[in-house]
Amino acid sequence: MNKIFPQGDGNAAAAGSKALPRRQADQSPFCCSCRGACLSAFLMLLLATLAALIALVAILGPPPRTPGAQPCVTQMNRTGFLCHDRRSCIPASRVCDGIHTCAHGEDEEEALCRDMPQSFPGFLVAHCGDPTSWIYSDQKCDGINNCGDCSDELSPVTVCPPCGPGWWRCPSTVFKYCSCIPRSLCRDHVQHCSDWSDEYSCPGP
Repeated sequence: MNKIFPQGDGNAAAAGSKALPRRQADQSPFCCSCRGACLSAFLMLLLATLAALIALVAILGPPPRTPGAQPCVTQMNRTGFLCHDRRSCIPASRVCDGIHTCAHGEDEEEALCRDMPQSFPGFLVAHCGDPTSWIYSDQKCDGINNCGDCSDELSPVTVCPPCGPGWWRCPSTVFKYCSCIPRSLCRDHVQHCSDWSDEYSCPGP
């Protein structure tokens, strides 16, 4: 026997199945507006955070910057190390000597002193004739044989200006000096120049 289904139920089912897309379509604008509201709220929160950070920086000022090692010229017209206060200029040879010369001790910082001279900035170092030897840059052309072979005072390694007013130019017999001796050594009845000019020609201090 063939079963006969009421047409009314089929139409209702069909009507019900066709009604679902319409309900989903009705919900889509609501979901879009919800997502838009969330995005707007997020952007407003982000802008408020940025505004608060800008206000905080304006009140407290920017974070302090730690300046790197900077060169300067000392009162003796020698290469120096500029302290972080931007006013104090200490001789290069006072850096990493075990004494805190700068007010905040930056001349003795571990990063600066841990592997001398590789950890030094270039302006603090002068190289001798022996590639394995080095001196502080303010020790070059100071009249003293700091390298031990006078390469910090004589060419071709170093070109220094003539002896200063407090010095007498001569071939020195003293290991400590190279091509100049202090005038205070002249006329002291001791030979300091190989040509004896410190005793016969030098006018003295």
